Amino acid sequence: MEIRKIREYRELADQAAVWFHSKWGVPTEAYRESIHDCLTQKKRVPQWYVVMENDEIIGGTGVIENDFHERRDLTPNICALYVEEKHRCKGIAGKLLAFVCSDMSRLGIDTLYLVTDHTAFYERYGWKFLCMVQEEGTPDMIRMYIHKNGQQ
Repeated sequence: MEIRKIREYRELADQAAVWFHSKWGVPTEAYRESIHDCLTQKKRVPQWYVVMENDEIIGGTGVIENDFHERRDLTPNICALYVEEKHRCKGIAGKLLAFVCSDMSRLGIDTLYLVTDHTAFYERYGWKFLCMVQEEGTPDMIRMYIHKNGQQ
């Protein structure tokens, strides 16, 4: 198992876009655009990561400005975290989260946010409940979590 930064493995860009689409249903083109921005812009966000095993993507996540919620001030956001079912309960998601937090810290970003209803999972990895936020385009509210590097 190896965690790879898409910005260092450009050849994985299209494969990653298709894989993320297959997991979340967001149009492939939206992932392609965000991954393209990761590869071509000098900004720290967006960033994309995949977990590889035997040349196959078995997990991944991204860091984007906003993960479809109304609080534009709470940025950047971890998004699209997914590990293939047959690879779950092996600590892969936790390792991926730690890797991403560390990488973003090296890029000068020590505070990350995410929206989730998987509360116990993220709390296990040091994420703290921050507030309820409204999902973009709906009246629904969802839990917002925060992670500050160096704090547990």
